Formats: sequence, structure tokens, C-alpha cells
Amino acid sequence: MKNGLVRIILIGIVCFFVIRTCSMVFSSDSSKTYQTENNDGRYIKDPIDKLITKMSSIPNYSIILNDMDSEGDGSSAKYKHRYQILIPKEGKVEQELTGWEYVSPQYFQKNINNLGMELVSKKDYKLTKQAVPAGYNHYIGNKEYGHWKKDSSGNSFWEFYGKYAFMSSMLNLVTFPARQSYWNDYYRGGYYGSSRPYYGPRGNTVYGTSRYASSPAGKSSTWGSKPNSFKTKVRNNVSKSASAAKYSNKKYSTKSSGRSSSSGRYSSSSSRSSSSGSYSRTSRSSSRYSRSSSRSRSGGFGK
Repeated sequence: MKNGLVRIILIGIVCFFVIRTCSMVFSSDSSKTYQTENNDGRYIKDPIDKLITKMSSIPNYSIILNDMDSEGDGSSAKYKHRYQILIPKEGKVEQELTGWEYVSPQYFQKNINNLGMELVSKKDYKLTKQAVPAGYNHYIGNKEYGHWKKDSSGNSFWEFYGKYAFMSSMLNLVTFPARQSYWNDYYRGGYYGSSRPYYGPRGNTVYGTSRYASSPAGKSSTWGSKPNSFKTKVRNNVSKSASAAKYSNKKYSTKSSGRSSSSGRYSSSSSRSSSSGSYSRTSRSSSRYSRSSSRSRSGGFGK
């Protein structure tokens, strides 16, 4: 009788640990689907932060928001970005285009007006996180790549040298030329070196999602091809989701503080992985603009 009772207790303990382990594995597999989803409010790095970490040894690069999209509806909606990375190397510019990456509602909302803009730049190892027109921090105004030229009306705009002519398409300057007056306003108007986004002079919206999505390159993007009703719905959804996540973070912070004061330590076992985890290089060997997924030797562009 005593042995039978012991056996039942042992079986119960084994079953408990088996069920608990299965639950943890299932939870871990589910967490791999969306790398930024974390219902308890803990901070999870967005893909762009992982890119920054991955490229820590690269002295110069730019990260541009190439495309964005949303899946699902309401509280179950998921948000994703695609990035274009430009890296100057030995007299050429290489481009890398990431796959789709899931981002947090907060980060999506923060950059919902920044499609086609540069979100991150690194120059001589100095990192800047600021939404600015693509190319402003590295290429436009840099005499290594081009020069200022006046049009028939006397307005100055940026023109790339022949070997870098493809960059006009890469940076969408064919539709929105980089005017010297705008560039001067960015550098002398208190924007350069700050965290303030720059959409144009004197508060005019010359750059950003609305303008980019109406350009030929923007219209071919996933976001640009969506109807206005979809975009409005996404804006409403992400606003609610970001607010809910902010409230959740605040609650978790309060809980964590209480836990920390009572136990003196905190540990986390949650993990997230990228939805894509890889990016493809595209290439250019002439000034014409074309799509490509081959390895780059002279820079390139794909939308």
C-alpha cells in the first residue's frame, strides 16, 4: 500500500514536469513568430536595433525605411518594416535590402510618417537616430559624390557625378530633387545632430510617407499600393495598440520595481527571433535603375 502511494506521487510529479516543459516549449515556439510581441510589457529590441548591433564594426552606413505593412486587425494586428541599407565602400556604394521584419506597435507608429526616409545613419562610427530625407547625412552635399547645380530658374539642386548617377534613383531624387535651400535649412535650422525629424523647410511636408507614397517608387511599394481605407485603418489600429502597450509597460515597470525591492533580482527567459533574419544584397553596375537580388559590387536599389 505504501509503495503504491509512493508510485502514484512519483507519477504525479513526473506528469507535472512533463506538462510544464511542453507548455514552455510551445510558448517558446509561439514567441518566435513575432520578435517584438511581449504581453508582459518587457522591452524587446526592434529589428533596426539588431541591425545596428550586427553592423557595429562598420564605420559608415545609412538605414532607410523602404516599405511597411500590417497584417490582421484590432488588437491582433501585426506590423512590419522592410529596410534599405546603404554602405559606402572604396569608391562605391553597396545596398542591402532586408526581408520583412515584424516591429512593435510603438515603433511602427513612431515611423508611420517616415516611409522613404533615413531612420539611422552612422558616420565615422558616430551613430544618429533621426528621420531625415534619404542621403542627407552621407551623400548629398558631399563633394566626393557630386556637386550643387543651378536650374533654369536659378535654384540650386544636388547632382551626382556620373559614376554615382544611379544614386538619384536609389534616393528617389528624380521625383524629389535635393534642393540646396532645403539642405541648408536642415543643417542650419537646428535639425542636424538632433532627434527632430525633418520633413521640409518652414514646416512644409516635402518628404515622408504621404509624399513618398505618391511618387513612382512609392506607388510600387506595398504600402503605396494599398487603398486609403486600409492605411486609415492601420493608423487607427496602431495608435490604439501603441497606447495599450505603453500602459502595459507602465504597469510592468511598477510590478518589476516592487519585485526588485522584495527579491533583489530579476530574470527573464523570453526570447524572440527575427521573421526574416537575413537580408539580400542588390547590385548596380550602371546609372540605370533596376531590381536585382544578386550580390552588390557597385551599389544598387530595389523597391
